[in-house]
Amino acid sequence: MTTVTLGHLDETVQQASAAAVARVLEAYELEIEYVVAPRAEMIEHMRRGDVDLFVSAWLPEVDAAFLAPELGMEAFGQLYRPVFGWGVPEAAATGVTSVAGLAAADCPVSREIVTPASLLDRVRQVVAAYNLTGAGYTIAARPDTEAYDHAAHVLEGSLPEIIPAWQPSFVHYGQKLLALDDPKGSYGAEQDARILLRSAIRGDMDSDLIDELDELTLGNKVVSALDHAMRFEGMSAEDAAEAWQRGKLLPR
Repeated sequence: MTTVTLGHLDETVQQASAAAVARVLEAYELEIEYVVAPRAEMIEHMRRGDVDLFVSAWLPEVDAAFLAPELGMEAFGQLYRPVFGWGVPEAAATGVTSVAGLAAADCPVSREIVTPASLLDRVRQVVAAYNLTGAGYTIAARPDTEAYDHAAHVLEGSLPEIIPAWQPSFVHYGQKLLALDDPKGSYGAEQDARILLRSAIRGDMDSDLIDELDELTLGNKVVSALDHAMRFEGMSAEDAAEAWQRGKLLPR
């Protein structure tokens, strides 16, 4: 096998982690053809057998549809562990450490929650669990790119605003975000970011390569740094992955 099709979603975090996996594939002298698409289109690519490897499926919940039997994909490895949550800039010094504290009348946190549209349902779930609407909170759903730009602005200005986000993400780079505890468990379960392999080609893949990918661990900290490097340091996904591989991505 000399060529492999590597699929990933059209999101920065997914592009970054796929680039890190690509470094391993290239070490085995494989030519890589990329398949990039949103979730609904990716399912159709898998159904047609267009994707040999996919990086990465968030399981067991977010990307469960990718493991439908008719798609012929199997999961292995664990690259990182996505977890949803809310945070506020640590430098804003709001004194709030839990979502439960947001409802207090004297809470200094802004009552407008700017969220990426893709996270709207999860944000609504948290707001409902703590009856934050009754405390005056409103939700402003914006296109993902616009919302992430806003989050960067909030962090840069140390503004007392809620930032809803998955970890890993650029907002978690540099420990500028104070994660808010969720005593009611409304954030949802932690996920496992796993590689998917088209079962039909397992026999054609180098077993040592499969073993190496199965043991490959990036971790949330590294993927957050990859995302940050792509968004704010002008790096391509490939450049960021190379910097990680050479030990130059994270501060020592």
